[in-house]
Amino acid sequence: MPLIIVTGFPTSGKTTRAKQLHDYLSERIRESSPSTPPRYRLHLISDQTLSIPRSVYDLSATPAHVRSANASEKDARASIYGAVKRVLSDRDIVILDGLNYIKGWRYQLFCESKAVRTPSCVLQIGCSKEKAKEVNEERLKRRQERQDPAPESTAADAENGVGKEEKPGEEEEGPYEPENWENLVFRYEEPNPMTRWDSPLFTLIWEDTEEQAKQVFDSMWDTIAGEARKPVRPNQATVQRSRDAGGDYLYVLDRETQDIVKRILDKQSDDGGDEIRIPSGSGNDGDELVVELPAGKKVGLPQLQRLRRAYMGLHRGGIGLEGVGNMGPERIRETFVGYLNDAFEKDG
Repeated sequence: MPLIIVTGFPTSGKTTRAKQLHDYLSERIRESSPSTPPRYRLHLISDQTLSIPRSVYDLSATPAHVRSANASEKDARASIYGAVKRVLSDRDIVILDGLNYIKGWRYQLFCESKAVRTPSCVLQIGCSKEKAKEVNEERLKRRQERQDPAPESTAADAENGVGKEEKPGEEEEGPYEPENWENLVFRYEEPNPMTRWDSPLFTLIWEDTEEQAKQVFDSMWDTIAGEARKPVRPNQATVQRSRDAGGDYLYVLDRETQDIVKRILDKQSDDGGDEIRIPSGSGNDGDELVVELPAGKKVGLPQLQRLRRAYMGLHRGGIGLEGVGNMGPERIRETFVGYLNDAFEKDG
């Protein structure tokens, strides 16, 4: 099942929306299998669940020449990546609540979900910079009041609601330092729905009600778990090449081409211009392939080995194999004979 990446400005309401999404998906999973064990497992991963403090994103105390290599933030992302990778599968829905402000980081998560053939999507929490900053300043103020309580203001604070229990996720997470908050907003790379790693992109804004949020969650469920879900195929570069029963692909490639070179050397005459018949299989049975040698000269071992190495260099890296399928021994022999005939024709 999919990976849902929550992103947005710091203190823009991401955790609140992530908890709403978690509650919504929990209910949908129960409804989808009321009398049987749940079909899907649900996970909520965040800095808070991994005990990652917000100070890891603070570069204010870091020397300017090492800010680009912020080790604490990289270690935090490594912890998050490991937690996601451990639970991500076709039976697990993972909600990743966090800043996720770097597009390269979102791309890395996209590749990880694609590798396990499960979809991913991005939920952007839209909030103006001014509103997010106001929320952070309020949290800074409440933190300062808790650290330095004024006895004479206790009654007024109680009347104004200071010290009351906050919504889940707000008090525990705490505020960002002002300079850290400004830095994170400056570095934020907004999702682009035109890129495949930020697509599909869903958006909730600060003013959206729970009913509006439910409509977005309904669309998200249809896309990642409902009828609108599309099959996910891993990149061709990450798919392991199929191997012939006779051995490893590279071993088979070396064996079959070496056998053809040996047969040419054994059967050609001193005058050249021969048509060397090569069995299509490793044995002597079956159809035959024909190697047309150039007239007037004998083909030596150095030339054949040079052509053989060039052919193996092309096919060792997988160039041109995407549309071929399984390169078994017969297919290798056929393509190598064709390669030799083309090379001899050009030389002639």
